Amino acid sequence: MKRSKRYTKANANIEKGKDYTLDDAIALLKELPTMKFDESVEIALRLGVDPKHADQMIRGTVSLPNGTGKTARVLVLTKGSKEKEAQEAGADFVGMDEYVGKIQQGWLECEVIIATPDAMSVVGKLGKILGPKGMMPNPKSGTVTMDVAQAVKEVKAGKIEFRVDRNGNLHAAIGKISFDIPKIKENILSFVDTVVRMKPSAAKGQYIQSATVTTTMGPGISLDRAALLDELK
Repeated sequence: MKRSKRYTKANANIEKGKDYTLDDAIALLKELPTMKFDESVEIALRLGVDPKHADQMIRGTVSLPNGTGKTARVLVLTKGSKEKEAQEAGADFVGMDEYVGKIQQGWLECEVIIATPDAMSVVGKLGKILGPKGMMPNPKSGTVTMDVAQAVKEVKAGKIEFRVDRNGNLHAAIGKISFDIPKIKENILSFVDTVVRMKPSAAKGQYIQSATVTTTMGPGISLDRAALLDELK
C-alpha cells in the first residue's frame, strides 16, 4: 500500500520494535503530523479468546469519562408515549414504521439505534441490514430498553459499544487528538478496564495479548502490555 508523505513522516518518529508506556504513546501521538481535521484517537486490543464460542464473545459498552468528542446521532424505534420521552431526551430521530421503511431502502443517517422491547418484532426484520454494521439493538448493549430517555442520554454523553471480531481483535475510538493527555489516558484506561473485567472464565492463557493506539489516519504505536495493565491496579 502506498503511504502519504505525512504518514511516512509520522511513522519515522516511532521506534521500531518498541513497546511504549501509555503516557509516552499518547505524548508521541500528540507530536506526530496531523490532518486538517480533528482525528479520533483509537485503541486496538488483541484478545486471547475464540469468538466462535458463545462463552468467549466479548461484547459490551463503556461510558467514557470524557466523552468521545463527537455527539452520536441516535434513532429511537418506538411508538406511543415513549416517542415523546425519546424526543425530550435528545434523540435525533424517533418513530417506527417510517424509519423501518427508510432503513430497508438504504437510509442510515445515525450511529446508534435504540428500540423498546415491543418494537423488536418489527426491528428484527432489519437484522440482515443492521447486523453486519454492528447497529442492531441488543439488550446486552443497553439499546433494547423501556428506559429510552436514559439510554439516549448515555449515548449522547459518550457511551460506546464494542464487540470483538472473529479474529479476536477489539477496536474502539475513545476520543479526539485535540483532547489533552490526561483525558485521552483516562478514556483509554476506562475502556481497557471494562474489557479486562469482562474476561470470560473459558478464556485460557494470556487475555490481553497486545495493545496499539493510533489516530484515524496515523500509524499504530504499540503499547507495553504489562505496563498498561499495571495502570489499572
